[in-house]
Amino acid sequence: MSDWAPKTDQAKQWFETLRDQICSEFESIERDSGSDATFQYTPWQREEEGNDDPGGGVQGLMKGKVFEKVGVNVSTVRGNFPKEFAGNINGADPENPGFTATGISLVAHMHNPHVPAVHMNCRFLTTGKAWFGGGADLNPPLPYEEDTDEFHASMRAACMAHNPTYYEKYKKWADEYFYIPHREVHRGVGGIFYDHLECDDDPSWDRNFAFTQDVGRAFLDIYPKLVRKRMGSESSAEDEARLLEYRGLYAEFNLVYDRGTIFGLKTGGNIDAILMSLPPRATWG
Repeated sequence: MSDWAPKTDQAKQWFETLRDQICSEFESIERDSGSDATFQYTPWQREEEGNDDPGGGVQGLMKGKVFEKVGVNVSTVRGNFPKEFAGNINGADPENPGFTATGISLVAHMHNPHVPAVHMNCRFLTTGKAWFGGGADLNPPLPYEEDTDEFHASMRAACMAHNPTYYEKYKKWADEYFYIPHREVHRGVGGIFYDHLECDDDPSWDRNFAFTQDVGRAFLDIYPKLVRKRMGSESSAEDEARLLEYRGLYAEFNLVYDRGTIFGLKTGGNIDAILMSLPPRATWG
């Protein structure tokens, strides 16, 4: 296909719908805890010299009784990669740096150390190629095996509905991606991560979009259940210390290795929206 604009718009609309569903569910959890916290939405516009339509997005942020800090962002941007960065992106190069990108990105940091933090992202990009990427991974300071199993079962079901090879492949990719080499530890208990799920025509786009939608729906189904299960758990000073230490690891990964952080900074995204993934409190050594 030569014109991916209608598909980009279709993906954008669905990412916005998913955002609205997730934020509504998270606010419902806050209501159940006796909190009246709500998401605050801040629109932003991207700037690029010589580009009359660079796009932008909306940052959604909530700080409540259960969610110490949760960001749910949707953005749709278009333009040209910096030439020194273009060669790092699938289908782009310094001579052909044009791109469009639309996606949803979510990170939740929780007050209670027994409630797992989480990350989820789904996106559609076009360069000289067009592809989907995304995934979700669980990040508990105090892991519970049954929570890990339930989260992975949900991701497995989303994958198996589309391709029997997806889960093992994308689970392995997540294990490799969410690893902190300088600490020699994984950031969390994994999930799935996929990228460069390429679209050559309408049928392949439909298949890959349907899979990405199911990943988003699986997240919306399983994560609130885990939050509700653990949010009333009692915690000790030692548990709180573990929470802050774990957040230090999370921050290190996102600042040093995270592709989304690097992509946003290299393409002139909104700084606050890009760095919403950082925890509100953390400790180091």
